[in-house]
Amino acid sequence: MWLAASNPLSTQDEIAAALATEGVKVFAWRGETSEEYFWCIEQIARSNPDVVIDDGGDLHVFLHEKTSEVAEKVIGGTEETTTGVVRLKALEGSGLLKYPVIAVNDSRTKYLFDNRYGTGQSTFDGIMRATNILVAGKVVVVAGYGWVGRGIAMRARGLGARVIVTEVDPVRALEAVMDGFDVMPMSKAARVGDLFITATGNIDVIRAEHALAMKDGAILANAGHFNVEISVGEIESIAVSKRAIRNNVTEYLLPNGKRIYLLAEGRLVNLVAAEGHPSEVMDLSFSNQALAVKYLVENHGKIEVKVHRLPDEIDNAIARMKLESMGIEIDTLTERQIEYLRSWK
Repeated sequence: MWLAASNPLSTQDEIAAALATEGVKVFAWRGETSEEYFWCIEQIARSNPDVVIDDGGDLHVFLHEKTSEVAEKVIGGTEETTTGVVRLKALEGSGLLKYPVIAVNDSRTKYLFDNRYGTGQSTFDGIMRATNILVAGKVVVVAGYGWVGRGIAMRARGLGARVIVTEVDPVRALEAVMDGFDVMPMSKAARVGDLFITATGNIDVIRAEHALAMKDGAILANAGHFNVEISVGEIESIAVSKRAIRNNVTEYLLPNGKRIYLLAEGRLVNLVAAEGHPSEVMDLSFSNQALAVKYLVENHGKIEVKVHRLPDEIDNAIARMKLESMGIEIDTLTERQIEYLRSWK
């Protein structure tokens, strides 16, 4: 097994060292530069992998872009995140995908739990470790109302915050309204928010124009996979000064005299400033990954080269195993009930 980080600041050095002592080829350390990060990915790509397990799509993209001769021999791959699945579907759409990929993120036992409950909790774990702020009473702006955004908004409300959601998708925006949240454009939310959390998977969600409109003391955090949602470059280009005031907190003094605070350099706040999701929800995601690899290997040569969902029977089996581990029993359909559901009469 060969291993690299999924983000320059996501590695815990003691974990990397422990894995290395167990025979894992580890190319990861905390605080990698962008150049070092992609050097590590290159080492993994050039190890001639049989199966690729990715989180964000950087390894998949590197294999296709830089080492296509290696990609040709890969049995298949998996992808953990929404962002990575979007990239792989774009690769498939361009006709360039070279091996089948299981979009683990599209399994119900992944996105309904890891994305929603895992990120919802771990995002605030990171924010509170970095800042020690009281969330109750604050106006929290959540950019994006996918499953990650839903989880963050739910947790913010549970902590006593007043929550605003920004969206570009009208259906998701309507859902946020029906869930009891205020919905408005970022241009308006910027003027009233105390804490901003991005969770869209897109670039330039919070730009310099928004930063200039924010209150003095506004806090910016990102829960999307890549550090592109908050336009850090734009903010730095207009800032009068910049200073680190504590671990994972950078203060920017703006031309209008206001200060804003960026957490974790705009990278995933739950990984940089905390420890990611609890194991009680990651076991679902890792079960998806493990069973997806098993499925790919057992069906080598039979699976079309495209992005697939993990079969529903495997998804359901993971849910049943999780319930059993929690000591929870559920009902089973009788033969008469099964026949009723199959009948059109």
